[in-house]
Amino acid sequence: MTPAATRFIPVLTLSTLSGRQALIDIFPEASASSSSAASWTKHIELGRWADLFVIAPASAQSMAKLAHGFCDNMLTAVALAARCPLLICPAMDHDMYVHPATRENLRILQSLGYEIMPPEHGELASGLIGTGRLPDPEAILNRIITSLASSETGPASQSLRDKNVLVTAGPTRESLDPVRFLTNHSTGTMGFELAAAAQRRGARVTLVSGPTALETPDAVTRIDVVSAAEMEAAVARHADADLIIMAAAVADYTPAQTAPGKIKKSGGDLNLTLKRTTDILAGLGEQKREGQTLVGFALETDDLRDNALRKLRSKNLDWIVLNSPTEAGAGFGTSTNKVTLFAADGTERTLPLMPKREVAEAILDQVEASAKS
Repeated sequence: MTPAATRFIPVLTLSTLSGRQALIDIFPEASASSSSAASWTKHIELGRWADLFVIAPASAQSMAKLAHGFCDNMLTAVALAARCPLLICPAMDHDMYVHPATRENLRILQSLGYEIMPPEHGELASGLIGTGRLPDPEAILNRIITSLASSETGPASQSLRDKNVLVTAGPTRESLDPVRFLTNHSTGTMGFELAAAAQRRGARVTLVSGPTALETPDAVTRIDVVSAAEMEAAVARHADADLIIMAAAVADYTPAQTAPGKIKKSGGDLNLTLKRTTDILAGLGEQKREGQTLVGFALETDDLRDNALRKLRSKNLDWIVLNSPTEAGAGFGTSTNKVTLFAADGTERTLPLMPKREVAEAILDQVEASAKS
């Protein structure tokens, strides 16, 4: 923390919540578990230990000090000693952010190799509206993951750099009339996690999504669609991607006719005539080019393995990911999933129940490993 930060949040609060000492001074007092000599070189130790140094929020004052090499508190001392990449997240009032002095300091920081995550536009602490708002923690986390992935010291590789990846996600809605529609329980979470995972590996990712309440993953190009026909058209425009992952729950049937007005309730039952939608995945399989990888999903409730393998073969897929809503913690509307992966070459791998983020990484690991073999 900087000394100014302690005026907003007590040191004791952060120390208690983190279970670690909140450092402020360059030479902190030695604790019972550390020697006096160690406390004198704490800023050097931290600068060599980290894989990434994130300053969020970064005030105008701190950025000015960093730009000109000032070293009068623990934050600036660690930044000066750090051997790792630095990610700066500016946050201040709009007029301070656009001031020429601040703009020049940002230019200097970028020339020094610091990575800048721009602030957002919105309501500020002053009550004014403008650019200067700190991005949401989730957005900062995604940027951190991306930064680590692109760093030589990071845990993830850039294995999909320069690759084009197309991912579909979410449900489709098939209109009965201007009021009602047919759909399913998909939230799109699995597809969004796959898109984010591919982007972290350096890919250029296009995400075609049905109606969801999810935020677009960082640095992913999103195309919103509603119906199966709209999804088919969007996918067709990007069907030359190197890797296509069809995770969307596309409707198999759509009303043969959409009523121009609201269908009124009558005394009897309502009979609907449905027609098949275009099988987008099968069409991609028919047109699959050499070197392209096509991954499909199968959500099954009966004869799981047989149905998944039949779909894998009939649609000319390289991989199919099987999951079932009958499994606890799997399928639609959960933060976790339990899947089995089947490959055209006979490879089969069952993953344990895990967060969908980890499932996405595991799927990409398996697909990439197969492509290299």
